[in-house]
Amino acid sequence: MGLQIIKPDTRINFIGFKRKAFIISAILILLGLGSLIMKGGPKYGIDFAGGIVVQVKFDKLVPVKEVKNILKGTELPGLTVQSFGQTDDNEILIRTSTSEVTSADIRTRINKEFTENLKGTQFEIQRLEMVGPKVGADLRTKAIEALYFAVLLIAIYISGRFEKRWFAAALMAGGLFGGISILEFAGLPTSVLIFAALIITVGLCWYLKLNYALGAIVALIHDVLITVGIFSLLGKDFDLTIIAALLTIIGYSLNDTIIVFDRIRENIFGKAGEDFADTINISIN
Repeated sequence: MGLQIIKPDTRINFIGFKRKAFIISAILILLGLGSLIMKGGPKYGIDFAGGIVVQVKFDKLVPVKEVKNILKGTELPGLTVQSFGQTDDNEILIRTSTSEVTSADIRTRINKEFTENLKGTQFEIQRLEMVGPKVGADLRTKAIEALYFAVLLIAIYISGRFEKRWFAAALMAGGLFGGISILEFAGLPTSVLIFAALIITVGLCWYLKLNYALGAIVALIHDVLITVGIFSLLGKDFDLTIIAALLTIIGYSLNDTIIVFDRIRENIFGKAGEDFADTINISIN
């Protein structure tokens, strides 16, 4: 018999914890949104805000803290230093948010500081890349669009699979496309358009009574908002890696949602619970 962390006869009253769960979720979301508002939005990394990335390889281990202290003399804004690759690779990644300094100037400054402060240590700049503000803005727009369209397609799929209402789901998508097209003519920024699209999507799900899709979308928004809020509270940079992580969270959240929805549907038909709350508890357990 394999190791079982959760026993088959486990009966947890998840619905009984719903008020506490609502309160905890509300607190986390409000804290995250408050942090985002106070900081003027997410702290964008070089991928989205533009800047320079430098990869340096040493012939022996040089602590990241020491490299940070050495590079203070470069006076580069938004400077961050982190280890890169395996420990025995002896490589570091240097990031700076400036886009006003040329790559040649960056190379000169780094070479100067390392040569003066790392006597007897050989180093080589293996990579130096610049991301312009325009490219960063385009990436940011595409990332936001990717997150939104992932949510929209999920809503359409769930409506068709669990409620057999493909026509209503297609109608929702058409109405959403029309509404967003009208807003686009007003020249609104992409972030505002996506926010409006989410509101319209939730509203259409409510109006068309696409209950399964509405539940899935609310769950996804909940998971993403809490994650983004935590990153904002911790002062973490938002880059392409974070977007990939958010898409991964959406994937796992969707997978769990589909499994639970499947079990709820089966138990409703099988009358496994005396009421809907019992059915949900049995399905999750």
